[in-house]
Amino acid sequence: MLDRSQLEALVTIVRYGNFDRAAKALNVTPSAVSQRIRALEEKVGAVLIVRGQPCRATPVGEKLFRYAEDVGLLEQGLLSEINSLSSAEEQRTVAIAVNADSLATWFPFSLSASEDILYNIVCEDQEHTADLLKSGLVSAAISGHGHEVAGCGCRLLGNLRYRAVATPDFISRYFPDGVTPVTAARAPGLLFNNKDNLLSQWSERCLGYPVLPPTHWLPSTDAIVQATLRGLGWGINPEHLVEGHLKEGELAEIIPDQPFDVPLFWHWSRAVERILAPLTASVRETARKFLA
Repeated sequence: MLDRSQLEALVTIVRYGNFDRAAKALNVTPSAVSQRIRALEEKVGAVLIVRGQPCRATPVGEKLFRYAEDVGLLEQGLLSEINSLSSAEEQRTVAIAVNADSLATWFPFSLSASEDILYNIVCEDQEHTADLLKSGLVSAAISGHGHEVAGCGCRLLGNLRYRAVATPDFISRYFPDGVTPVTAARAPGLLFNNKDNLLSQWSERCLGYPVLPPTHWLPSTDAIVQATLRGLGWGINPEHLVEGHLKEGELAEIIPDQPFDVPLFWHWSRAVERILAPLTASVRETARKFLA
């Protein structure tokens, strides 16, 4: 039988990133936290925490972390159902992997205040969020594909619509005779990080050839919009964030009337399906309002 206080120490260290902050959150000394982790490591026969700045869980530690999180959620749901117990002391954290563009547009509207649940939102590219669910680091995820994950449910939410845009001056400078694979590959582009392949996906679909232009890397959806407005490059921006700028003429589509839709799926762990049910319902309802 795994000791609850030891599992709680593991979860808190992983969540807060170091022993001192975990100790403050648990209202014990750092020495007590270290003793609990050592005892748990002896119990399972494996190192669970890699000390560093921040501390991180080993593969075995990640499995125990997810186990402890799931058990906590199940216990919370059971107590609420039996005794209608709900207090700040019993709050449990739900880890959810969400892509940056959903975070910047529609997803926050699906999060409602709850006395039972705290949210730990992990930002990751939509092509990789399901990997975090598969590894057990999160209990739910917004993903760009509908591949089934073992032990999880999956539901199509709709399409997040994008527009390939730039300023009129940028278009005049780099695309005076229209957009082709050659001109698109020469014009500076804007990407979130090295996992972001929206430029090549858009160009393959709309131009018949995937291009990788000279690139500005900006790890923020809002920063990419602002950089586009300042003429740094062309980018594939969520329609919700640029539609006002398109109406005002500050931005224009580099190829008119060429929306680019990316399907989004909601994945959730069936182990904690019941306690996630209100969130799942809210995510689906919000998606119906915002997604194409």
